[in-house]
Amino acid sequence: MTRNPAGSTARVPTVRRVRPTDAARMRALRLEMLADAPLAFLETLADAAARPHGEFAARIAYTSTGPHTAQFVADPGGRLVGHAGGVASPHEAGLTVVFGVYVTPAWRGTGLLAALIDGVGAWSRACGRPELMLEVVIGNDRAYRSYLRLGFTDTGVRVPHPTIPSMRELQMRRAA
Repeated sequence: MTRNPAGSTARVPTVRRVRPTDAARMRALRLEMLADAPLAFLETLADAAARPHGEFAARIAYTSTGPHTAQFVADPGGRLVGHAGGVASPHEAGLTVVFGVYVTPAWRGTGLLAALIDGVGAWSRACGRPELMLEVVIGNDRAYRSYLRLGFTDTGVRVPHPTIPSMRELQMRRAA
């Protein structure tokens, strides 16, 4: 169960699929994600900050409906505090690739990560995809241990980081 960070008066966040009206708050969270964990995501803070709001809003609208791709947010009723997305694998039927997983530092360790992954998992199952896969930068031990606790297993597959050739990522899977 998700709980508030120690001493916080914030409401427990609701985990839900993004809505088109979330575009500005999601953009703010995206910029935070990139500033906090620049190696974990596929674009730079500068590139994201330079993207026009209309382009960003269109992406949020697209991922707010349909079975191909979705984004889930943790919403305590103000600033968004977490995100996880999923996209249908183009190469493997029955598989959703999890992307963009992030929990703002004050909410880490509260169970919010599990709630976000469960949101992606429920959507994936509803779309007929019973399995989740994600990739973690080798050396990101905190994320690796967190995903193990959530039931992911290391497949042994190692792949190049998509934007930094000298780095590698490991693949993890679990039932949706």
